[in-house]
Amino acid sequence: MSVAYQNRHVLEDHISGFEAAPNPNHLAVVRRPVIFSVLGKAGEKDWVLAGLKAIDDVSVRDVGPREWLVLSETLGVESVARDLFTLDPARVSFFEQSDGRVLLRMSGPSVRRILAKCVAVDLHPQVFAEGQSASMLCCHVSANVARTGPDRFEIIIPRSYAGSVFEEIMEMGREFALTAGFAD
Repeated sequence: MSVAYQNRHVLEDHISGFEAAPNPNHLAVVRRPVIFSVLGKAGEKDWVLAGLKAIDDVSVRDVGPREWLVLSETLGVESVARDLFTLDPARVSFFEQSDGRVLLRMSGPSVRRILAKCVAVDLHPQVFAEGQSASMLCCHVSANVARTGPDRFEIIIPRSYAGSVFEEIMEMGREFALTAGFAD
């Protein structure tokens, strides 16, 4: 007897009931991002970072010393892995994290005020600039937060905590009429 499994996003049941037309303040859940964790060998930080930034159609997020997250919404796992394989294996190692992480995208005029309730980091544009990312606690869960636009942030969290973080962010955004849905 064969069994067919249906691929469902971990937040599928949480989004149900929130899928109204997006307000100016909106939380979008990206369905199938490709996420790799990349580790550079000691003394190879600049070389590895230059190699990662040379890859087309990926975003590079700082995680820690000689550690990055590489993500793409347009390329498949095999394509990103093929590009990462071109880097010198004596200088860098990587592993795929797509099934273990969830990507949330928040946007809107009040996004910093909402996130300020969830993180203990100064998100002022002069301190946390566009293109900057950092690992931090978000809703008491380890996360990587990146500023991707003037009023736009992306949060990468472990899959097992996605429901808890989603619910807490929605609660924190209630006074700003935060809506949620899956990204197009």
